[in-house]
Amino acid sequence: REGKLAPGGLVVEGTAGNTGIGLALVTRALGHPLLIVMPDNQSVEKIETLRALGAEVVLVPALPFANPGNYYHVARALAEERGGFWADQFENPANFDIHYRTTAEEILEDTGGALDGFVCSAGTGGSLGGISKKLAEKSRAESWLIDCEGSSLHAHVTRGTLDAEGSSIIEGIGIRRITKNFAEARLAGAFRGTDREMVKMLHYMGKNDGIFVGGSAALNCVGAVKLARKLGRGATVVTLLCDGAGRYQKRLLNPEWLAEKGLDPEAKDLSFVE
Repeated sequence: REGKLAPGGLVVEGTAGNTGIGLALVTRALGHPLLIVMPDNQSVEKIETLRALGAEVVLVPALPFANPGNYYHVARALAEERGGFWADQFENPANFDIHYRTTAEEILEDTGGALDGFVCSAGTGGSLGGISKKLAEKSRAESWLIDCEGSSLHAHVTRGTLDAEGSSIIEGIGIRRITKNFAEARLAGAFRGTDREMVKMLHYMGKNDGIFVGGSAALNCVGAVKLARKLGRGATVVTLLCDGAGRYQKRLLNPEWLAEKGLDPEAKDLSFVE
């Protein structure tokens, strides 16, 4: 609408992979070349999928945001260098806005407005920001963050700091700064989720529910259990299943890889959610 992307023009984005795959599908359909910049520690399945969809993939070292070699900054620089349109998913308010206008409305329609809680993790913060703001305006539901280890968002919500401890194997979520999209969120609180809980939930859901999800979606379900327990029996809780396990088969579905990380996927019930 703003004329920033001309017909057939180059689209550039820095991503851990999933937004890139979405962009690859859209740009292929609309006739735009796509350049994706990714940290080199992401799953090989996502990298291969992007290339199969015709995207040019540039892998860079996984560096902190403050380092100019971070994938976010490299994507911006390459967009300027090549005269491309930088999608900028972290700071582009279109990210928040689409969830405010569509995803949140779908949740309200599907629950008849009778939901008590919403919870999800955040990478850019677009989903959580847009959905939580609309729910705050149009329902009684509380919105909560479920944050992974190594991220600052839990500390920001609960203590007003950007402290972070540890690290996580979950790809695409957790961040150590507040984006424009996350700043839109209207939250009642935040939970912390561990890699241990995520791995067990991922395998538990596959074996017991036939739901084949990736790490961020599994952590969202950990958050849903935590919020359901907090709100009490009979509460209606919504989360997002935003990622599929097929993108992590060599990692999260690989017993040897999990064993190397000291993670046990077995779970007979949901008692592993702390």
